[in-house]
Amino acid sequence: MRTSPEQATASLASDGPQSEALLRPFFMGCATKNAKVVAISLGSLQRLIALKAVPQSAVPVIITTMTDCMNQGVDIQLRILQTLLSLITNFPAVHGDLLGEALLLCFKLQESRIAVVSSTAAATLRQLVMFVVDKVVDEDRRDELTIDKLSEITLPSGQTKFLGPSAQDSFAVFEDLCLLANSERPHFLKLDSLRKTFAVELIESVLTNYHDLFRKHDELLLLLQHHLCPLVLKALSDRPSFPLTLRSTRVVFLLLKQFSAELSTEAEVFLMMLIKIVSADGAESVTPSQSTDSVHAPHTTRPQWMRVLAMEIMRGLCSDAELMRNVWTRYDADETGSKVFTALVTALNRLVTEKPHLLGVSSQMAGLGVQSGEGHSASVLDVGGVAGMVASAASATMSGVVGMMGSEVGLSVQGSAMKLQCIDQLDKADSPPIPEPYIYLLGVQCLVSLCEGFASFVGPLYNTLMVQKPRAAGEPVVRAPPAIDLSSLHPDDPSTKQLRTVHDMIDNGWPAFLAALSFVISTHLSDELFVDVLASYQAITNVSGMLGLTTPRDAFFNSLAKSAIPARVVSSLESYIDAPAPRTPLNITDNLGLTSPAQAPGLSERNLACLKAFIASALFLAGSLGESWFNILEALQNADYVLTTKGARGPTPTPSKRNSLGPGNFPAARSVSSSSGRPLSHINAQSHQQSRHPMLADLDADSLELSIQRLFDASKNLDDGAFQDFVGALCKLSASMVGMQREEGEGFVLHDTSDELVTSPSAALLTDAVNRRRVSGIHLPRTLRSGDFGINKLGGVAKLNIHRLIYRDPEIAWNIVTSHLLAVIQHVPAPQTIRIQAARILDDILVIVPRNLSTTGELQPKVQRQVLDVLSQQIMTETGLLSSSTAVEIRKMGLESLHQILQASGRTLVVGWEIIFEMLGSVCKPSTSLPGGASAASSPLTPRRPPPLGMINEKSYASLVKIAFQSLTLVCDSLSELSPEHLRLCISTLGQFGRQADTNIALTAAESLLWGVSDSIQMKRKDVEREPEYSALWMFLLLEVLGLCTDGRPEVRVGAIQTLFRTMQLYGATLSLDTWDECIWKVVFPLLDSISSSVRLASPTVTDAPPSTDDQWDESKILALQFIGTMFKDFLADKIVHLASFADAWEVFVQHVQNAWLHDNRTISAPALRCLDKAVNALGDVDNELSGTVSEALEVAWKSCYDMGQAISDKPGSAEAPHSPFTQESLVSLIEVVRSVRVVHRKTEDGEWALDRLVNLMTILKGALTYPDSPDFRPDVDSLSSVQTVVLDAIGGIDMSGQGVPSLILRDLSEYSTLSFLAAFDAPKSPSRVVQGKQREEPHKRVTYVALSKKTMPQLVDLFLTFKEDVSIYNDGTVESILSAYAIPMKLKYDCPAPSKFTKDEPLWKTATTNFLRVVKECGNQIQQLHETILSDRVEGIWRQVVESFRGAILADCSTADNFPLEMQQQEESFDLALIAALEIDVVPHLGDSRVPDYITAQLAKVLQQGSQIRDDSEYRPPSPASLESVSQRASAELVTFGRHTLAEGTTEPGRLLPREQFSYWCFDLLFLICSSVAQDQLPARKRVAALSLPALLKRCKSTLVTFIADEALRGSLPFPRAREEELLYVLKGLLHLRLWPGSLWAALSATPSECSSEQPPIDSSLTPSELIADAVKRSTKAHLFHFYSIFCEIVAIPRKTPTAWVMSRTSSFDNPHASAEGKQAKGTEHVGSTVTTHAPSGSVVKLDARQLVKECLKELAQEMGIAR
Repeated sequence: MRTSPEQATASLASDGPQSEALLRPFFMGCATKNAKVVAISLGSLQRLIALKAVPQSAVPVIITTMTDCMNQGVDIQLRILQTLLSLITNFPAVHGDLLGEALLLCFKLQESRIAVVSSTAAATLRQLVMFVVDKVVDEDRRDELTIDKLSEITLPSGQTKFLGPSAQDSFAVFEDLCLLANSERPHFLKLDSLRKTFAVELIESVLTNYHDLFRKHDELLLLLQHHLCPLVLKALSDRPSFPLTLRSTRVVFLLLKQFSAELSTEAEVFLMMLIKIVSADGAESVTPSQSTDSVHAPHTTRPQWMRVLAMEIMRGLCSDAELMRNVWTRYDADETGSKVFTALVTALNRLVTEKPHLLGVSSQMAGLGVQSGEGHSASVLDVGGVAGMVASAASATMSGVVGMMGSEVGLSVQGSAMKLQCIDQLDKADSPPIPEPYIYLLGVQCLVSLCEGFASFVGPLYNTLMVQKPRAAGEPVVRAPPAIDLSSLHPDDPSTKQLRTVHDMIDNGWPAFLAALSFVISTHLSDELFVDVLASYQAITNVSGMLGLTTPRDAFFNSLAKSAIPARVVSSLESYIDAPAPRTPLNITDNLGLTSPAQAPGLSERNLACLKAFIASALFLAGSLGESWFNILEALQNADYVLTTKGARGPTPTPSKRNSLGPGNFPAARSVSSSSGRPLSHINAQSHQQSRHPMLADLDADSLELSIQRLFDASKNLDDGAFQDFVGALCKLSASMVGMQREEGEGFVLHDTSDELVTSPSAALLTDAVNRRRVSGIHLPRTLRSGDFGINKLGGVAKLNIHRLIYRDPEIAWNIVTSHLLAVIQHVPAPQTIRIQAARILDDILVIVPRNLSTTGELQPKVQRQVLDVLSQQIMTETGLLSSSTAVEIRKMGLESLHQILQASGRTLVVGWEIIFEMLGSVCKPSTSLPGGASAASSPLTPRRPPPLGMINEKSYASLVKIAFQSLTLVCDSLSELSPEHLRLCISTLGQFGRQADTNIALTAAESLLWGVSDSIQMKRKDVEREPEYSALWMFLLLEVLGLCTDGRPEVRVGAIQTLFRTMQLYGATLSLDTWDECIWKVVFPLLDSISSSVRLASPTVTDAPPSTDDQWDESKILALQFIGTMFKDFLADKIVHLASFADAWEVFVQHVQNAWLHDNRTISAPALRCLDKAVNALGDVDNELSGTVSEALEVAWKSCYDMGQAISDKPGSAEAPHSPFTQESLVSLIEVVRSVRVVHRKTEDGEWALDRLVNLMTILKGALTYPDSPDFRPDVDSLSSVQTVVLDAIGGIDMSGQGVPSLILRDLSEYSTLSFLAAFDAPKSPSRVVQGKQREEPHKRVTYVALSKKTMPQLVDLFLTFKEDVSIYNDGTVESILSAYAIPMKLKYDCPAPSKFTKDEPLWKTATTNFLRVVKECGNQIQQLHETILSDRVEGIWRQVVESFRGAILADCSTADNFPLEMQQQEESFDLALIAALEIDVVPHLGDSRVPDYITAQLAKVLQQGSQIRDDSEYRPPSPASLESVSQRASAELVTFGRHTLAEGTTEPGRLLPREQFSYWCFDLLFLICSSVAQDQLPARKRVAALSLPALLKRCKSTLVTFIADEALRGSLPFPRAREEELLYVLKGLLHLRLWPGSLWAALSATPSECSSEQPPIDSSLTPSELIADAVKRSTKAHLFHFYSIFCEIVAIPRKTPTAWVMSRTSSFDNPHASAEGKQAKGTEHVGSTVTTHAPSGSVVKLDARQLVKECLKELAQEMGIAR
């Protein structure tokens, strides 16, 4: 096997000739009895089995061998179990006796006393048994068995059947398990006995996983019927043993859940047994058809845990709705069968009411603010009243004891349930402690599950059958469906049968459900259980309604209503007296706190939850309630009464105050419970409030009032029949309540004024008024004075169902509603508030109906007549009632309704005008004559008048006249609909109102006549035959208008102007050109002249004069200008431009506008320009034939705009500008006019203005933008001011395709972007105002231009990118202007103004930096692409500005950032990394261009040198000899002598650390990078930049090294600060790894670095040796190390320890170009000084030592010189 393992394995698997020889050693090893050898042998066999390298023939030998080894040690036994499991699972062909032997081996090991062996064997047995059964599944799936493989077996019934091998094994094993569990001898397994509990566990496992297989195999079902069911029945009937009973109960549950159909009789027996176990008295339970009395007789008293087990099973069964329906169908539906379901519900009811004292009574259910003893039976007693009284008595008896002992009562999931349900505690030998209320909790959950099961099944079917049923064409959507009519459904349909089943279940079981639920809901439940019970209440109510079960539905509704609105709360609310102020207690009970505080009667949280459920169910079943509406509406009335009456809203519980529920509450520990299944310890107050169930949410009075309102709103979804029932019940309720408002025994006697009232529900007082009062509980004589609930809701319902009032038969809704409301209005004994309320509701209905009348056929006059007839009955009151103030108010309301009807529907009225005028005229005092001396009786349509109003006081009369006149004004607006007779009647009525005492009414009547009649006459004037008649009226109106245009009264003047211009606008299209010419020269311009003169005369000469008169004239001129602008807009293109005098008229008009803008008050300036703007825009609509005329007009307008623009630059008040300062609105209007002129010019000329005019335009825009004297500046930090917005819009509309235009726009935008930094100013201080008699100073304002900068900086970049290929913007300096604009905020940095006041915008310097870098990114590439087309001096200027901008940004003062949080400092520093990245990527590669001067590149290197400074110690360091030299000497001597260094004077001062150390290292990195030979692109340019930058780098490094040497000598052993040590190590490390371009240092030290950067002259061999060596080493890539050789020697010679540091190794940034700026940006705050480049793996920690680094540098020198190391 060792030499050829593959061949040996193949031979074993194929049962070859050598297989026996190969396996013999393992069998011999197992027979040695040596534990070690046996273990090795079994392990080998196990591996061979896993490899399937064991032949089938060897399986019996293996099993025999393992059986022989069974008595070995624990390890051997465990190995045997592992091997056995592997053997059976890998050889499915093991069947029959061989399988039995294997199982027998496991069974024997399972009986071991060693725990680990026994448990492992048990687990192995479970797997093997599952595998045996699973093979049957596989065998059935393959279906490959032949007849020769089938075997015959004898079934328990005596029959025989042929089975396959796997099925036979499964049958035999399961049969033996049942026999062993029943203490019988097995047939297949050679076992004497087996623990019953283990056998039952195996049986349960098989049934749990393979119940589908059992249903398919009859032989297995026979085993269940003949063996398992008797076994379990016996186990449950014998003396209870917790382990066995527990497991047997689990098996019963599986049988009932999975096999109730196949084992119908057995299931019936089990169900009845469980019901008997649950019942406290088994003798009272219903017996099944197969009696089990003999079985249960020996043990009638069962332990509590057995009832709990049965209830846990019941809970699982009740949650299966389909199973419950099947139970009813199989047993209860059969008249001769056992009533299992009925018995179950009865048992559950009996269970939950078994111990009332244990469940307690909920104090909340009785309401708040009432004593717990009074009237209790009225609120709790229901169908389950007996149980309720028992619970109440028990609670009343024990309330004191419970309160003192603090014992827990009630049910809650947390307090009553077990952490692990009893049925799952398989590891217990005895029953665990069970909370006493636990079984009642299970009972409640069973009831809840049954109700939820009903709802979950019926609800979707109801939705499908009644709501979503197929509809015929035109049939409306069903929104409030009726109940399901089962007789109309197909009887053979499965769903119909199921619905019938649920119908019968509820019809038979509802009394028990109602008794149980009504009792449970009144007990002390946790919130979670209360919600579940309430949801069940609601569910069974809805299901009853859906199935048409009227009696159960009404019973549940009544019970729920009593829980929601306790009658004693309603009855005691009116008698409640507000609690007096706190006082000193007068008796001992007050001192002891035993008396309850006075509290208004109200509803508790749970009452409100019940009310919410009640409303939801009523809403859901609205379409099927019928006559039940009356009781529901009465309950809602009571609820509304409690929710809206005094004190009711105060104690309404909220989620945050759960315990403030009134007197008699339970302690917090008992009243607060979690609404989830988690322990209370995991739920704090906040999470508890957030996790409240929706049923307990929104329980405030407002929310419930909205819910009630939604119920009434749902009436629009009812069909006509249901709606008639609903409205009838509502009117009946209202009539009964109003009928109780009687005085001296007088009933509700209605005035029978029409036949309609006889059919009303309120035709007579209800005879049981007294009884209704008692049932409702409302104390009516005082309550209804605030309004009637029924009337109020009737109004809302009527408004929602206006379509019914209009389009349905009047008997359905109209007659019922209007007759009831009129009856209440005319019912004199009723309180005033009720009558007024009815009148208001009636008026609302009458107003809405005409608005919704869309038809114009026969229905329209009929409905209009109905409305006006009802309204006239309200307005024209009977004579005997005139003196009543209530009657006056009702008439007033009727007139207001008439006004609204005319306002909304006056133009659609086709009938009833005579009724309208009769109603209006009824309020006027009678007069002797009409205007013009005509008699009142001269008109045939003169209305009949009511008697004089002498009994009404003058105030009431005036109010009626005012309201009626408003309606008459509306009539004048509808004069076109009137016939000549009606017009005559209207004029007569107007005359009466014109003679009334009120001057305003008289004046308005005249204006109404002028305007209304003028329209009507102009419309009818088109009729040639009747033109003379109407022309006379028209002339009369014109005479009235002419004298009022300049009237001294502003209201009259304004009205006349409006009338004049509206008339011209209305009929201008029909006027001739001559007429228009006269209108303009004789009406419009004279009117402007007159008003302008009046305005300037009225202007105050003294600044302190009151401006009231001036403002009124200004308003008149503004109005005139607005109308003139509209007139030009409407008629210029069609009429005015065709006039011969148009040019003169246009000049006069423009001059008027210019004078108004310059000289009038500033309130006129903007309207004047808006008037001109409308006229200019109208020029764009003129035909092309008159383009010359339009162009001339535009030139006139432009000249005026230019003159006005010039006026902006003049100082206000000067001789050149005598005008007052312009407002921002005036400037905006001017720019809008300029824009319109330019737009119309482009449209007319098809081209943009010339460049010179655009320059003038930009001048005007800039002048407006920077105008400093406006008195009405607005903040411009967070958003643009109006002027800034319109300026930018104007610029955005310019066509930039012209030559020079992009540069013009870009330069101006660049200037705009700098205004916030250069031109911000304090606005002129506004004069103080007098407010409420006090002098009020205006707040200080500042014009910042910040928003303008934020807007223009990105816009500038976008425009640049658009025109980046235009060479002109480079050659004319535009690009430099853009760059310089961005440079200002970049240099100011933290000194920039704040970017926002109310928001968190990005700082301006960041915005500038971001946009600047975008420009720089494109500049280099574009300059390179355009190359020769850009002038050289412009290239120099651009790059000079770029470097200068970078200099300002890099060297900006950042000391302000030191006060920022550390995280923000890091973010600010990281932001600036973009500068370094842009330098590296977008700038440095282009600075090598030959057209870029050397000084620019050198300047950039110096900037980086300065930016890389870590510290500043210049003020502490003494002067050195070198520093005493002159500036010119130092400049000439710098780096002239290669390798010569002058040491500085040392100091012990640490120096001042500069801010942003990380950024300094980034600058240092870039300086190293541009001097190194890393980059391989653009080599000449790179070498040139390196040569020019190298001096700065060497100077920077020298500074660090020389000062260190000098300071170290003085400091001695005093350590250096961290920053200095890191800086030294960084410099040494950088120098060590720096590789220059060949000859870079030579070129840097030469006179022409640029020329020598790429190629140096050859070495001069004539030099002296020392000079020759110096010349050669300066050409080396390590020349910088030679340069610092002397300094290196100084450092090496330091006798003390040099600085060291532990850092992370990495790749050098200047060795890897891809790890430079981008790499640093990714690393965040890491800098080069914190890492080191070594041969160590990247990321490892290495030690840096200054002396060692110097040594490495010296070694590099030696290597460069060729000296061997």
